[in-house]
Amino acid sequence: MLKRVGWLSVVAITLAAAAIGVETSTAARTEAQTVPVNSLELHDVKAETVTYKGRTGIHVTDSGETSDPATGLAIVRGSSLENGNIEVVLTGDTLPTANPTARGFVGIAFRVSADRARYECFYLRPKNGRADDQLRRNHSAQYISVPGFPWEKLRQETPGKYEAYVDLVPGEWTKFKIRVDGSRAELFVNGSDQPTLIVTDLKQTPASGSVALWVGPGTDAHFAGLQISAKH
Repeated sequence: MLKRVGWLSVVAITLAAAAIGVETSTAARTEAQTVPVNSLELHDVKAETVTYKGRTGIHVTDSGETSDPATGLAIVRGSSLENGNIEVVLTGDTLPTANPTARGFVGIAFRVSADRARYECFYLRPKNGRADDQLRRNHSAQYISVPGFPWEKLRQETPGKYEAYVDLVPGEWTKFKIRVDGSRAELFVNGSDQPTLIVTDLKQTPASGSVALWVGPGTDAHFAGLQISAKH
């Protein structure tokens, strides 16, 4: 396995028809592997490979079988990360049948336990990004933790601490990156060098777990170019 300076190992997993490596030095790149739909473990979502707005990726939609936002997971089989980086480009919009309160919830869950009972998650609400209401805009990016810390609880008990504004357009490809180390995680959106959201007190005990594509109720989403770089 190739190595990056300061990292003991890097694992890159790419969701697309063509694999995309991560440059680790001027002389070498990590190897990436394509993840077909049948390598995703689906829970209350549907998934298929499509080409959407110039990119080949995975189309993930809420299956409509549950209204529980914690269950919409497409787990990448074989993925494992406790600390490191997760990068992807994604889109989020609402299904025609979605509740009017749906916002196109789309993101990434990480440190997913084998029984799916525990995980951390950052996600976006694309339909809030350019809303004509500042309060809605302030709810564009969100952190949640399962179990015990849904957005409602976090917003009520610590308003503004676990969500933030970021410019978003429903249905458009958006760069999305998570950096996690111990009890701290940062979310970067739209290729910014500065994090959109910083969480210094991740709610679950740090542990290695799977990475999953995450969607909420009423969501129509796409994911491409997923790369997982695990730090050991």
